[in-house]
Amino acid sequence: MFTGIVEEVGTLLDREDLEEGGEVTAARLRIRARKALEGVALGDSISVKGVCLTVTAVDGDVWATDVMAETLRRSSLGALADGDPVNLERAVTPHTRLGGHLVQGHVDGVGTVRARTPGEHWEVVRIALPPELARYVVEKGSIAVDGVSLTVSAVSAVDDPEPWFEVSLIPTTLRETTLGAVPPGSPVNLEVDVIAKYVERLLGARS
Repeated sequence: MFTGIVEEVGTLLDREDLEEGGEVTAARLRIRARKALEGVALGDSISVKGVCLTVTAVDGDVWATDVMAETLRRSSLGALADGDPVNLERAVTPHTRLGGHLVQGHVDGVGTVRARTPGEHWEVVRIALPPELARYVVEKGSIAVDGVSLTVSAVSAVDDPEPWFEVSLIPTTLRETTLGAVPPGSPVNLEVDVIAKYVERLLGARS
């Protein structure tokens, strides 16, 4: 479990695709980090661009993880290239402040940055999202974008065939996460509020 408060922007050093029968079935990533490795042991979880991954090796300030084909398909990790920056967050502990919201690290879908509108004190970013996720996104609600806990500032109409939502990024978020440099057209990992999904499931069972 995570809070969506990015601790560090790491760097993907290299990616090794693992194949079986000519198809990529997994990938091994090596990521350079410092703060995100403090107190980390083999088997611990770290959120990478909002995806919960397991630490399989640590060598100084470099750690490794294996990513299964399903994760590569369902998230933007499949498009990562050597040298790319990635948002990192260690899993929460019982003593961690819940500065964001409950984030599982289970990506629900991939959105696309549509536009960025700079302001004097913040920047508004509009993101298109898969239609099947639109019902979980509400104004003033929470959403994780590439692992960053954000508050939704605006949403498209309910019947919009190409749904979108907007978030307002403060200077700290622009400076200390990868969202400050993501250009329009870029894919971003999205995780909607898990509470909304549980409520939908429970109400569906009652009806």
